[in-house]
Amino acid sequence: MSNCQSKDKFAKDRERMLKVDLKGRGITDAFVLKVMSDVRREGFVPATYQSQAYADNPLPVGMGQTISQPYIVALMTQELRLYPGCEVLEIGTGSGYQTAVLSKLAEKVYTVEKFAQLSESAQAVLGGLGIGNVEFCIGDGGLGWPKQRTFDRIIITAAVPKMPQPLVEQLAEGGIMVGPVGSSEVQELIVCEKKKGSISSKVVCGCRFVKLLGKYGFEETED
Repeated sequence: MSNCQSKDKFAKDRERMLKVDLKGRGITDAFVLKVMSDVRREGFVPATYQSQAYADNPLPVGMGQTISQPYIVALMTQELRLYPGCEVLEIGTGSGYQTAVLSKLAEKVYTVEKFAQLSESAQAVLGGLGIGNVEFCIGDGGLGWPKQRTFDRIIITAAVPKMPQPLVEQLAEGGIMVGPVGSSEVQELIVCEKKKGSISSKVVCGCRFVKLLGKYGFEETED
């Protein structure tokens, strides 16, 4: 018994996260809760922050980027309403944590990351976990996937001034897109749905993300 506990020293932290930070704040989707329990966040957190792996706050992962707090990851995933067979475009691979969560609920995940170093690190971690239904791309996420195609779901994991038009165009009919929209300092989490070619949107909550850098995001030199 002690050996099992030593192998999973984060078990109690993970249990607290599920009970307090997720269920306690309105995450009700059983599939999302199961995946949040199964995907080990400590595997995506730099060694310096291992002790904080299940704290409900973002943590630095390098290149000025962060791994989002568990609640936000769960909330955005729940708002996507994923289903078996759907294909997801993720803008901002980062540590690969959100990617891993998506991969467990979707048929395939296509993920774009601006920083090659982060993308390569995420590929290594996901590969080590045996996750094979993810396709990676290094580039400007605001431009969408480099090949012309559409996606059932799109998730933006960095702040944008408004939903990038290329992503709106790559969202399939009946599709859902989730992302933080606002200034470089504070944003609102927006959920968009495309029906009959038009986009409807709703505000879920206030939030704060790192900036999306690029043509449809913010300038890299902006303070």
